[in-house]
Amino acid sequence: MSGIRRRDVLKGTALALVGTGAAHGGVISEEVPWTPDESQPPEAVRPGPWAFFTAAEAATVEALVDRIIPPDDSTPGGKGAGCAVFIDRQLAGPYGRFAGLYTQPPFSKGTKQQGPQSQQTPAELYRQAIAALDRYCRSSSQAKPFAELPPENQDEILHGLESETVKLDAVDGSTFFEALVKDVQQGFFADPIYGGNRDLCAWKMIGFPGTRYDYRDWVGRHNERYPYPPVGIAGRPEWDPDKS
Repeated sequence: MSGIRRRDVLKGTALALVGTGAAHGGVISEEVPWTPDESQPPEAVRPGPWAFFTAAEAATVEALVDRIIPPDDSTPGGKGAGCAVFIDRQLAGPYGRFAGLYTQPPFSKGTKQQGPQSQQTPAELYRQAIAALDRYCRSSSQAKPFAELPPENQDEILHGLESETVKLDAVDGSTFFEALVKDVQQGFFADPIYGGNRDLCAWKMIGFPGTRYDYRDWVGRHNERYPYPPVGIAGRPEWDPDKS
């Protein structure tokens, strides 16, 4: 995909994202989100129906994430890695409603360096943008929803959203594109407990050891691939105490 490639999307994000884990999962809620000196482990995402997306919305998002991070011979794409599930659960939670953030007027557009200045929550942005995107696709010459378009047409539309040449009604397509890319990156590299990075595929790709209790012997060994498989917060299903 010209202009939107796996290398372009992932370059420069891997270390930052795996270091922070699921940033959305840490958004402060309306109530005090933690109790001092008490452990509150993250709640694991379980298989099941979509928590936020409708079936039609989910089909669109799965198609989107698979074009942002296309699959290759060694690593699943965005859909196979669970990025759509990650986004679905985040939008259904505190992140989706901007919980804990100051969202009172006045609102102004501001600059990119100032971050989001809109009262529109991530959940509202996704719902409106997905509907507007499908309206745009259905009104085109192919008259099909985004999920049913050929990959080359999907790529063309994504390029248009990024460059602002594709205009969606009632929503800023460029803002949606930026949010989508950021959320896909987070879902791809976050701990699998949040629904993405299925089977630790992203960590295996970059050689990240994950939450192993101790890998100090390898910290200073640059340009050497870590020889052991990564471990997530919930461990590895195939973990054997008699093996590394």
